[in-house]
Amino acid sequence: MPEAARRVLSRLKEIWRVAQKFYITTAISYPNGAPHIGHAYEAIASDAIARFERLDGKDVLFLTGTDEHGLKMVQTAAQEGVTPRALADRNSARFREMAATLDISYDDFIRTTEPRHYEACAELWRRMAAAGDIFKKKYGGWYSVRDEVFYREAETDIREDGKRYSTTTGTPVEWTEEETFFFRLSAYQQKLLDHYEANPEFVLPPERRNEVVSFVKMGLEDLSISRSTLDWGIPVPGTPEHVMYVWIDALNNYITATGLLNGGGSRAHHWPADVHVIGKDIVRFHAIYWPAFLMSAGLPLPHRVFSHGFVLVKGEKMSKSVGNVIDPFALASHYGVDQTRHFFLREVVFGHDGNYAPDMIATRINADLANGLGNLAQRSLSMITRGFGGLVPQPGTFTDADTALLAKADALYGLCRTAMDRQAIKTWLDAVWDVIGEGDRYFASEKPFDKALSLERKGTILYVAAEVVRQLAILVQPAMPASASKLLDLLAQPASARSFAALGNAGRLAPGTQLPEPQGVFPRYVDPSVEAGKAAPTAEQQKQQKLEKQQKKNASREKGQVEGRDKNSGDKAGRGQT
Repeated sequence: MPEAARRVLSRLKEIWRVAQKFYITTAISYPNGAPHIGHAYEAIASDAIARFERLDGKDVLFLTGTDEHGLKMVQTAAQEGVTPRALADRNSARFREMAATLDISYDDFIRTTEPRHYEACAELWRRMAAAGDIFKKKYGGWYSVRDEVFYREAETDIREDGKRYSTTTGTPVEWTEEETFFFRLSAYQQKLLDHYEANPEFVLPPERRNEVVSFVKMGLEDLSISRSTLDWGIPVPGTPEHVMYVWIDALNNYITATGLLNGGGSRAHHWPADVHVIGKDIVRFHAIYWPAFLMSAGLPLPHRVFSHGFVLVKGEKMSKSVGNVIDPFALASHYGVDQTRHFFLREVVFGHDGNYAPDMIATRINADLANGLGNLAQRSLSMITRGFGGLVPQPGTFTDADTALLAKADALYGLCRTAMDRQAIKTWLDAVWDVIGEGDRYFASEKPFDKALSLERKGTILYVAAEVVRQLAILVQPAMPASASKLLDLLAQPASARSFAALGNAGRLAPGTQLPEPQGVFPRYVDPSVEAGKAAPTAEQQKQQKLEKQQKKNASREKGQVEGRDKNSGDKAGRGQT
């Protein structure tokens, strides 16, 4: 092959490789405490997106991790009598454990205390300095330790206790003065506004975008980006008595994981990120500061910043003082991992606040899983086992009802793909459950259990139902990976037939395939306290139950005697008329 042709081919391969990549990140969690359900929700949602893209053939890089520097870590460590490093080591391990418990399929778990991250942050700083965007001056401002951010005076107010608080987050602020390095954020106001205009879906959902645009239009002040009163952080290149402000440090983790600022490597082509998944309380940092830093450093901007809402407990924010903080480990243990994942993904509109209550998750488990997908699968596969020896039936001629249901199942991928292009997770799952509902109605109307039907017609109905279950199982894998895998096992589907490429005609069930003995995948949820009450009635309850049982027996005996007399009377009357 001529050299010119070889170069063209190599370039085309690189273009294809970049086109097929998908890079998704969570916000890295602050490990000054244990994980709560808010952390779990973000991880579950991001994992579902990552799994969806993998099943669609993308080269996915999914990043999560922990943000381990900053004043909060120093203060918490001091309160617990340990070093910041020891605190970070202990709690970072808990976040890894949470990810493992919830079946989070991350490709990299980054810690901001790693050497690779120190190197990448130093390189980012040098590039911003080379652009003339970093300078030093004395600074005083209202600083929130909890938020790790300086607030303008107009963004604070004094409350009844005489203390000043952020009006945005409600956290206490204190006046802080020190000499720090600044980033020339004011120089990027118009560039940011131009970017938002040219890329209207850079920030989603739209209400978060509107907030960002409004904030930038009010005017941007230069940003303090170092601390000289703290030594737990990444040293500023050439000025080691300063450490980088935690948000420069934390935000750059997304690039560190690609190796782009560490000499490249096999992941460098994943930058820019396709989507940063974050909480709505840190939109400003990701949609204003981060793109400005990247513009300064001459680096591509992420394609999207998606901001999810908060998880509320019975309509209230989680709070230790209220005592309503939800432990994700306990939740998964009690309800099941896939059941917990499904609840948050289908119950909550991604991008908005969502609500959690025990009765809500129980209802979802029983309605969606046990009575919905699980029931459709169990009925179909059990009847194939009983009526066809566990062999996938050979379908006869399809009726309009058969064709209509198959068409709806075949069209599902397109609906789901469109939804997930905008991270509309609930829309994807709602589309799937619409077809589950259609499957239930099909089963009820076509009556494969009707003894009057021919064997061929029964086989056709069950083939259609099983084929629909196959496609449903493939499409719910990102939400419920373990349960979907069990369903596909029951349909004897090999690993090579479980991606989205197998949807529709491409992967139809092969008649004659031997299926394993069907098993229930989604058991009903029964409140353990109710079960315990049933299993151990009180002495008074036992006495009452015994009395009611005897009364029913007596009533039944009396009814039988009456019916017997009536029958004899009727027989005599009938004979008398002949």
